[in-house]
Amino acid sequence: MADWEERFDDYVGRLGDVLGHADRHAPLRAYCTGLLLPGERKSVEPMAARVDPARVGAAHQSLHHFVAKAAWDDAALLEAVRDHVLPAMLERGPIRAWIVDDTGLPKRGRLSVGVARQYCGQLGKRENCQVAVTLSVANEAASLPVAYRLYLPETWAGDPARRAMAGVPEEVGFATKPAIALGQVRQALADGVPPGVVVTDAGYGNATDFRDGVTGLGLSYVAGIQGTTTLWPPGTGPLPAGPWSGKGRPPKRLRRDAAHQPLAAEAAAAGLPAAAWRTVTWREGTAGPLASRFAAVRVRPAHDDFRRSEPRAEEWLLAEWPEGEGEPTKYWLSTLPETAPLEELVATAKLRWRVERDFEELKQELGLGHFEGRGWRGFHHHASLCIAAYGFLVAERCRFSPPGWRPRPRAPERPADYRPRNSPRAPGAAQPGLDRHPAPAPGGGADAPPAALPLLPAGLRAAACVQQFMTR
Repeated sequence: MADWEERFDDYVGRLGDVLGHADRHAPLRAYCTGLLLPGERKSVEPMAARVDPARVGAAHQSLHHFVAKAAWDDAALLEAVRDHVLPAMLERGPIRAWIVDDTGLPKRGRLSVGVARQYCGQLGKRENCQVAVTLSVANEAASLPVAYRLYLPETWAGDPARRAMAGVPEEVGFATKPAIALGQVRQALADGVPPGVVVTDAGYGNATDFRDGVTGLGLSYVAGIQGTTTLWPPGTGPLPAGPWSGKGRPPKRLRRDAAHQPLAAEAAAAGLPAAAWRTVTWREGTAGPLASRFAAVRVRPAHDDFRRSEPRAEEWLLAEWPEGEGEPTKYWLSTLPETAPLEELVATAKLRWRVERDFEELKQELGLGHFEGRGWRGFHHHASLCIAAYGFLVAERCRFSPPGWRPRPRAPERPADYRPRNSPRAPGAAQPGLDRHPAPAPGGGADAPPAALPLLPAGLRAAACVQQFMTR
């Protein structure tokens, strides 16, 4: 047995201890092994055929019950994964970022839990899909998803019949993606996960309540925003409250007027002097160093500040203007310290690439999107088990192996007569070797009985004819 196999056995054993019943250890190990084994599909039946080809039916039933029906706690399993993986990651450096993102899983039909026509990042367009909100921890060497929750669209949240059919828990109602993400950040803090800078794209960074919530939890952020987000440029801000007329309560809210308005982020960035833009390299890519032009300036977010009595605190506006482009293309707001150098701002913003790599491997290699059930429980169980299998890879790569290393579990030998369900070679299915000569046209009229169609393989048919001739 290879060293990694011994560590895998120990890892799965410790994960099994949090599942509540000893009889869940075996399907847990089989499921994680099936996810790691090579194969195009990582749904229940193909994995059952790989891990126990001599007993496919029984293995299928066991794995299906384990993933779709068994009432074990996803949060407890992910915590056990985190307890194993984080020490290995910390050996390579401190946690630098908590990365908030979502991932789309294309899906047909309308009965799978949470499926709706919405934006799917995997496809780059609006399409029928499920979307999960995720939180990952990352350092320079690795990253790991620590929270994964299905986004339930309003059409689903308000449909009792579909909720009941998919087993959506009663306590789960509609919540926006930024609200789900903020809850994940809050829970990670409560669980004692080593903190990092919250990094996200404009899908979350545009939500002022999300950014304010992160600040309220005592964390810094580097959050993508759209170019239309309004800001007060350096040295400017909203007007103070107007003078008191002597009647009623003194006014407290900040003001704007026609001549005193905030700028869009794209206008603020485009108006910076040429000297403000510097080329920054943030990491080595597969084809060489990754670099672009960036500028950073202190601004005040302006969203709804006319409803406030105090202006918002200053923070960084970071903008990217690649060579050859006619204008800046990306924008971020950041509450990193005022002393933070441009290189730190850029490197932190660009850490989002790690979560993209994580979910690319989770989908392409570990079958994150291959679950074929329709229920809430199965959706989250399958994702938690994919993250568990991926967590083992992350820990092994951090401690012992090169970045792209993958284990090669030994799959059991399949019996010689094994036929996958729906295979063209399955018993009772059409066989390519059968003789399919058309039957001779029957004599007589329309009421004549049909002639027999030969179905024996050609060789056996010839032998049968010879035997019939000899017996006559």
